[in-house]
Amino acid sequence: MTTMMTLVCEEPTKLVYRQRIQPIPAANEALIKIKCVGICGTDIHAWSGNQPFFSYPRILGHEICGEIVGVGNKVFHLHAGQRVAVIPYVACQRCNACRSGRTNCCEKISVIGVHQDGGFCQYLSVPVDNLLVVDDVDPVAAALIEPFAISAHAVRRADIKAKDHLLVVGAGPIGLGAAAIGVADGARVVMADTSAQRRAHVERELGIVALDPSDDDFETQLRKQFSGMLAAKVIDATGNARAMNNTVNLIRHGGSIVFVGLFKGDVQFSDTEFHKKETTLMGSRNATPEDFTKVGRLMAQGKIAAKMMLTHRFTFDQLAQVYERDVINNRDLIKGVIEF
Repeated sequence: MTTMMTLVCEEPTKLVYRQRIQPIPAANEALIKIKCVGICGTDIHAWSGNQPFFSYPRILGHEICGEIVGVGNKVFHLHAGQRVAVIPYVACQRCNACRSGRTNCCEKISVIGVHQDGGFCQYLSVPVDNLLVVDDVDPVAAALIEPFAISAHAVRRADIKAKDHLLVVGAGPIGLGAAAIGVADGARVVMADTSAQRRAHVERELGIVALDPSDDDFETQLRKQFSGMLAAKVIDATGNARAMNNTVNLIRHGGSIVFVGLFKGDVQFSDTEFHKKETTLMGSRNATPEDFTKVGRLMAQGKIAAKMMLTHRFTFDQLAQVYERDVINNRDLIKGVIEF
């Protein structure tokens, strides 16, 4: 039997290399050789022991780009040599959400790299329905299609149109992606983040205005960007209770809010303000194949790029030794990728 190297999170704070048997693709699967994997907050929380509904040991990694090296005997539309991005959400296809096309919030969803083993390994067998061919996208960028797709889903939930006034709060990877896709869709986009370093990244890599929401005159600055008005739409990607509670104060009358950042607790805001503005409030979870396809197309067109969120690169064979220092405890990290 052929073996491969894997990097296993055996328990909180313990990442170790292990030899495992290389998988053989089932009838409707493709075997991919991993090229690049993005490092997500989920991977950081799992290492720290703070990821809910998580079991150990687990091979992490759900932001995956690979090359097909073999296919199952019922696969005829894919072939060896194609570059693919993985759609990591394995849906049941039977629940009400799936039957209505909302596989992103499947009642029994299983996420590759979270609920089942993921891409911190040399080879992975994946259902072909969970693969997007991206031959015209660089492998590093292709590994970031998944976080960009989460952003794209939030933008779609917000129903962003050309010339809309969009405020994105939180300049982490998902917020950066939402801002970039909002710009690609023709919106007037402003970002807000308390980190001077991240604001500088936004202005350098996205070319849009980034404001500090802790400034005393933040609202004045925001209105200046939106022709004297507050935002028509806000996407909050912070997962921060204080920021999320404040979003209703940042929209104009008739405005809408999308929470893509997750806060493990109760969100509270003024009901008077909420009703006065006839606020639309939505959650956004994961992404659908439609969102992945859009991101792949925007990347191929050069309208969004890896550099918009990417700050660090790591090699697979050295990751375990540097993970705590250079990933967990690295305040400069926005988004890292692992190259094989």
